[in-house]
Amino acid sequence: MSDPETLAERVREGDLRLHELEEHTDPDAAAEARRLLIEAETGADLGTVGDYSFPAETAETAIENMIGAAQVPMGVVGPAEVDGSAADGEFYLPLATTEGALLASVNRGLSVIRSAGGATARVTKNGMTRAPVFRVAGVAEAAETVEWVEGNLDALREAAESTTNHGELLGVEPYVVGDSVYLRFAYDAKDAMGMNMATIATEAACEVVEAETPASLVALSGNLCSDKKPAAINAVEGRGRSVTADVVIPGEVVEERLHTTADAVVEANTRKNLVGSAKAGSLGFNAHAANVVAAAFLATGQDEAQVVEGANAITTMDAREREDGETDLYAAVSLASLEVGTVGGGTKLPTQSEALDVLGLRGGGDPAGANADALAEVIAVGALAGELSLLAALASNHLASAHDELGR
Repeated sequence: MSDPETLAERVREGDLRLHELEEHTDPDAAAEARRLLIEAETGADLGTVGDYSFPAETAETAIENMIGAAQVPMGVVGPAEVDGSAADGEFYLPLATTEGALLASVNRGLSVIRSAGGATARVTKNGMTRAPVFRVAGVAEAAETVEWVEGNLDALREAAESTTNHGELLGVEPYVVGDSVYLRFAYDAKDAMGMNMATIATEAACEVVEAETPASLVALSGNLCSDKKPAAINAVEGRGRSVTADVVIPGEVVEERLHTTADAVVEANTRKNLVGSAKAGSLGFNAHAANVVAAAFLATGQDEAQVVEGANAITTMDAREREDGETDLYAAVSLASLEVGTVGGGTKLPTQSEALDVLGLRGGGDPAGANADALAEVIAVGALAGELSLLAALASNHLASAHDELGR
């Protein structure tokens, strides 16, 4: 095997391409050769980028042309007290971020939730989607195709599930636009996030559609899925896991711990998250749910681009009067399309695996899908804590002073 300096020189001379280095040496030496080349070409010092703690071969399915690792600070919040269908108990939630004050804010919210006896969380819907688009001659052929699909779900299910050991086809929803037919396939991917599984399974099902109908496949993804883009269909129909978390906080706890009142928090939520978001045309009616989703995704090895769908959340608040005349705060966050898994993809990387170990949710669950459900529920409670803390800070006019005190 050639040494990294020789390999870097061969790339510089055009004898090798960057992606071919692993064919001539081990993955770590290939990464070093790329660093040497990039340092020579750009003048950058990549010493820290190259100071990573895991064998590069463990990342071979996660990245190409590896030069090292981006090290994002990781912290932990909690414990989050969760009464869920899959997550039951106390969980420390690892979060990786560069946004100062975020973990402090979420931790404050979780502390208040614990004072209220914990939060309830439930996954209410589950289905990873892939929506191919077909070409037909016109509306008559479109109707013929839709009719066949609706009458032959078993044949499509057999084809799709022949490609996977665990995934299940839940259903197919057809949409017609002129001479285009879109079929939105939805799968239960169990503990995997399921995007790759859905793609491969849908390809097999598309072959059956083409063989049995006038439709011709144009693209395996027709953007009606919809992946990694703001989309109303995900807000309405969901994608991945739809999950809601809620809590009732006694009025005295709101005043003592959040330094405001239930009525003030409710008003802030209504005018900011609901009316303000509607005026802005936002698909997310929340304060900053994406903050917790993104930090949890980075920490646990999720597909970070799917934070777009994860921000598809609605925060609701209500003031509830008790028999003794005191007013409690009901708070909830509903994430319509949280796409998470505990097996496959980035969850296999060493750092991310350790973060899942902190949660006790690494690998497949029993029954299958239980670990991914639990992860979704814990993230939802973390997002709820973040919403509570930020809205309370706004209602009490403490947001700027909190950032100032923490030097952020």
